[in-house]
Amino acid sequence: MPYDGTFNWEPSRRWVRGVRGGTTVVDSKAPVLVWGPDHPVPAYAFPISDVSGLTGASDLTVEGETSAGVVSTYPELPDHVSIAWFRYEGTVLDHWYEEEEEIFVHPRDPYKRVDPIPSSRHVRVEIGGRVVADTRNPVLLYETGLPTRYYVPPGDVDFALLEPTDSGTRCPYKGEASYWSLREPVEGVPADVAWAYHDPIPAAAGIKDHVAFYNEFVDIIVDGVKEDRPETVFSKR
Repeated sequence: MPYDGTFNWEPSRRWVRGVRGGTTVVDSKAPVLVWGPDHPVPAYAFPISDVSGLTGASDLTVEGETSAGVVSTYPELPDHVSIAWFRYEGTVLDHWYEEEEEIFVHPRDPYKRVDPIPSSRHVRVEIGGRVVADTRNPVLLYETGLPTRYYVPPGDVDFALLEPTDSGTRCPYKGEASYWSLREPVEGVPADVAWAYHDPIPAAAGIKDHVAFYNEFVDIIVDGVKEDRPETVFSKR
């Protein structure tokens, strides 16, 4: 895959637009996906002619408001610019679209797969010895670089053990997630241990309203066999 600790790029045929307020700032049918040496997920670079509001070497002015230091250039792509998006504190543009679908957090990596697959496996989720979910109709979500996530139909989840939180996250491959914590805390189990996508993007429609739990902190038993808890970037939550 392109991310290997060096600078890599490749053309994309997707129509990409970036909007702020009532102004379309980026409108490009010739974007370039860029993987920087210290950036494992891709960014977009655009032909300079496809971006409006460029002021100075690294500033962007939209509707009379200037955002400083949000424009990047690459020696390898002298006629292109990139607009700050991922890991930037504050809002640069309000919405990004690929074709007519809104995308979140960062551009989707064409070398990363996210496959939600219906299953008839028997999946049981236990926390602190209590069964919080038990189903024979899970959706297994296979995502490159992460453990299999088991999405449980809401009717097979014991919500009496959970309470909703105000937390929310966005994923470029699934959409916007809502979270639950345990009503009665268990040592070693963090807040927001369970989540669901109530309005996932079309490619992840199969997990709509299903509830998943962090394999890293709960016991998941699949067809009678307890799975090992994986070590991932989420293990340090």
